[in-house]
Amino acid sequence: MEYLNVIAAGVAAFAFGAVWYSAMSKPWMAASGVTEEQQKAGGPMPFVIGGVGMVLAAGMMRHIFGMTAIDSAVEGLTAGLGIGAFIVLPWVAMNYAFGQRKGLLTLIDGVNITVGSGLMGAVLMLF
Repeated sequence: MEYLNVIAAGVAAFAFGAVWYSAMSKPWMAASGVTEEQQKAGGPMPFVIGGVGMVLAAGMMRHIFGMTAIDSAVEGLTAGLGIGAFIVLPWVAMNYAFGQRKGLLTLIDGVNITVGSGLMGAVLMLF
């Protein structure tokens, strides 16, 4: 496995999420029902879990790309967008629907999932 590109892809998706949720923090908190105090009380663990999760997702995406002969940044971007939008997001949307979560939360998290997966796929194929 090409470790450097997997780590870079995980970092790229995590960085996008950091920028996205910084911009969407107030709408996300309103939609999720999480207060700023609750967010701060969580400490660093959500960031650690998120970072590790992005690297694990990138590793599996790289494995899938190798098995399917995806070998360009454009193909990686397209496949990543597809994985995010048509595999991960529907599952999250279903869980949010059963959990009676607001549609806005699905939209905000869905953009992160889809764009982050697309970036992950593109970065994987840059190396």
